[in-house]
Amino acid sequence: MTARPRIGYAFVQTSPESDTMNLTLSGPSHPPHSGGKPKRLVILLHGLGADGNDLIGLAPYWAPHLPDAEFLSPNAPFPCDMAPYGYQWLSARDPSPEARLAGARAAGAMLDAFIDDELAKRDLGEGDLALVGFSQGTMMSLFVGPRRERPLAGIVGYSGRLIAPQLLAGELRSRPPILLVHGTDDPMVAYDSMAEAETALNAAGVSVETMSCPGIGHSIDGHGLQRGGQFLVRVLS
Repeated sequence: MTARPRIGYAFVQTSPESDTMNLTLSGPSHPPHSGGKPKRLVILLHGLGADGNDLIGLAPYWAPHLPDAEFLSPNAPFPCDMAPYGYQWLSARDPSPEARLAGARAAGAMLDAFIDDELAKRDLGEGDLALVGFSQGTMMSLFVGPRRERPLAGIVGYSGRLIAPQLLAGELRSRPPILLVHGTDDPMVAYDSMAEAETALNAAGVSVETMSCPGIGHSIDGHGLQRGGQFLVRVLS
């Protein structure tokens, strides 16, 4: 792939209904490239101030290589409290570790329920599912995935961090393979966050691959997109 899409804070105007919490997660989807029944599922989790439309644009790049996979990109459950549009998984107004953890637990319960429901609808298991996150979506993927009883096929995390790394070993219930991708010039989530997450995950026995993207900010470039696709093909095959 030669294209270098920039996926980030794509503030998409939402409807007035976004003023209330989304008790049931929903968002855009992309059907299997094969045209048949989905045999695999990829759930895409967007970043702060965006919505599901921000990441569903990744599906056309990966779908031809994962022809039996359906892609879902739900809106986060809370309206963004730093903009008059878009959604958030947790508030960024209070950056303290305690506030992040409380927010991750609240949104994580809803994301867990969403995963259970969507797998059941398609008669699929955790081994048929991969999570892909960007920024806050990565934080949620890394928080929820290893705490599920059965391991997911894999997790791809772009430009994010691991919330409450000190709690991971005690709360971990499964060890899905993980790919972390981060730009070296990220002004929003420090590049060092990738190494910190890798250290904590490895210490808990989780297999982690990392990719540094030189000169890239808070976004996904073509090389990161390609590496993510290769990882998904491998873990979902």
